Amino acid sequence: MPMARKKGYLVIMLMMAVFVLSIGLMIAVPFWQTEVKREKEEELIFRGKQYVEAVRRYVLKNPGRFPSTMKELLEKKFIRKLYKDPMTATGEWNVILNPASSGAASSSGEAQVYLVPEKALSSVRQPIILGVASSSSNTSVKIYNDQETYDKWLFYYGQDPKKLPKIIRYGEEKKLP
Repeated sequence: MPMARKKGYLVIMLMMAVFVLSIGLMIAVPFWQTEVKREKEEELIFRGKQYVEAVRRYVLKNPGRFPSTMKELLEKKFIRKLYKDPMTATGEWNVILNPASSGAASSSGEAQVYLVPEKALSSVRQPIILGVASSSSNTSVKIYNDQETYDKWLFYYGQDPKKLPKIIRYGEEKKLP
C-alpha cells in the first residue's frame, strides 16, 4: 500500500476519533454542570443552616436580643467563619431581618421577613438579623421548602418550613429605614 494511502486512512481515523470525543464532551458537559450546581446547592443549604444555628445560639445566650451585624456572630464566636453565598460570584448574601427593622411590620398578622443585601445592611436602623438567603434569583435543580429559586431558599431563626412568609425586599417597603 502506498504511503499516501496510509496517511489518508490515518487522517480519517484521527477525524473520527475527534468526532467521537466531541460527541462525548457534548453529552458530558451538561451532566457535569448539573452536578456542580447540585454540589453548590448542598453547600448553600449547609451554609444557610450554619447561620440559622449561629443566630439560635446567639439568642439563647442573649435572651430577647438578636445580632445586628454578621461580624457580631463571628466576633462573639457563634459561627466559625463568615460563609459566602456559593450561588453568586460576589458571595454576598441577602440578610433576613425581622420586619420591625424596616418599619414595615404587618398589621394583618401575616408572617413577614425583610430581605436586605448584605452591603446595604449598614443603612438599616437597628437591624434584627434572623438569617440569610441567597442573592441569586436563578432557578435551582433541587426544590427546597417548595421553592425553585435560590433567593426564596430562606434560612432564618424561627422559620416554619411549611409556610413561606411574605418577603419584603429592600427598597420595596413603604417606609425606608
